[in-house]
Order: sequence, then C-alpha cells, then structure tokens
Amino acid sequence: MSAGHTRNTRAMAASPRCGAGTREGHACRAPAMRGKLRCRMHGGAPGSGAPWANRNAQKHGAFTLERIAERRAIRELLDDAEKLLREMAADSQRDPTG
Repeated sequence: MSAGHTRNTRAMAASPRCGAGTREGHACRAPAMRGKLRCRMHGGAPGSGAPWANRNAQKHGAFTLERIAERRAIRELLDDAEKLLREMAADSQRDPTG
C-alpha cells in the first residue's frame, strides 16, 4: 500500500459560497472571498467592480422626452419635405413646359 496522505479539505468545504447566479440560473459554487459575499470571479476580488463615481454609467439623454420629441419633429419635417418633392416631381411630369 502506498503511504498516501489525505488532504484536509474541511475548511474549504465549510467556507461560505458565492451568492452570484450563473447564466444557467444556478448559484455559483466557488468559495466567497474572505469577508465578502462573492467569489473572486464575481466581484469579491480587490479592485473589481465599477470605480467610484462611475463615469461609465452617466446617462446620455437620448431617450428623454425632449429628445424623443425632437426626433419626432425632425422626422415630420423630413416626411413633409419628401412629400413636397414627390408632388413637385409629379407636377413637372404633367406640365412639360415647365
């Protein structure tokens, strides 16, 4: 028989687990970082997560009521211009003298 040594994994098995959900809808089974609720892959590691005063999360304002109304007004102007051009083209085809 070999003189193998058994690995003591009780502390790792008893450690709290990450509470993050996976893409399959299951809970992450990795151990949480010390003093954290998440594992190193789900934001428990130092330096992970969004920076303070996250400038990436600033709103661009493209979907405010004012911007939506502005786009609608521009679309109406473009539609009116297209309609006018079609009418002018039809008139010029009817009246060949110009």
